Amino acid sequence: MKIAVCMKRVPDTATRLSFASDGTSIDTSEVQWVISPYDEYAIEEALRIREQHGDGTVTVVCVGPESSTKELRKALGMGVDDAVLATSDEPLDPIQTARALAAILSKRGDDLILFGRQSVDSQGAQVGALVARLLGHPFVNDIAAMAVTDGMIRIEREVEGGREVIEGPLPVIVGADKSLNEPRYPKLKEIMLAKKKPIETVPCDGGAPSLETIALTPPPPRPEGRIIGEGPEAVEELVRVLREEAKVI
Repeated sequence: MKIAVCMKRVPDTATRLSFASDGTSIDTSEVQWVISPYDEYAIEEALRIREQHGDGTVTVVCVGPESSTKELRKALGMGVDDAVLATSDEPLDPIQTARALAAILSKRGDDLILFGRQSVDSQGAQVGALVARLLGHPFVNDIAAMAVTDGMIRIEREVEGGREVIEGPLPVIVGADKSLNEPRYPKLKEIMLAKKKPIETVPCDGGAPSLETIALTPPPPRPEGRIIGEGPEAVEELVRVLREEAKVI
């Protein structure tokens, strides 16, 4: 089985971000970069499927600057076989990223392509669906469980009140949710082997942008809190404030 995982390099969620002087981008000089957490679930699931079937390959595909090799090496240390990096020093919008990924994936013939359900920086949840549209493959996002058998896939998604079950033939593109698995920690042996695993670098074929960032602005400051009172005697005043002042009930 041939499996590809599309991975994004994002700022560490603990990083304190600030705006660049141009007012349209983030100052990345002090940013620590990591694999987008949802993509780690996708990588783990791809590895588990390969292990269950006893053969096949897992390739991680990324669009980003050359320095993204650090995060790619971490994925290789988890057990991924090889990696492809479409190099771009400029930030790309979702359709540009999808075009770049589709240009790589269209030449591979993967049985299964995995994404994280969304990246934790932009949180747009668009690229997986866009790639599926460009490749003409079915797409299912927010998956909580999956099983691949004899060229068929069975997918479960969390929905209100229960789980939705979807079945169909491969190839298919899916977006992993955090309930899918628990990503492994790379072992020392795999980390050392990852240094020798291949990372193919290709030009980024993203085309013209479809979106333009006009400005980035911080959210308005939160108003100061207000203590209404304590105990049951404060309930009546709290309800009045919520109804007449905050107008939320």
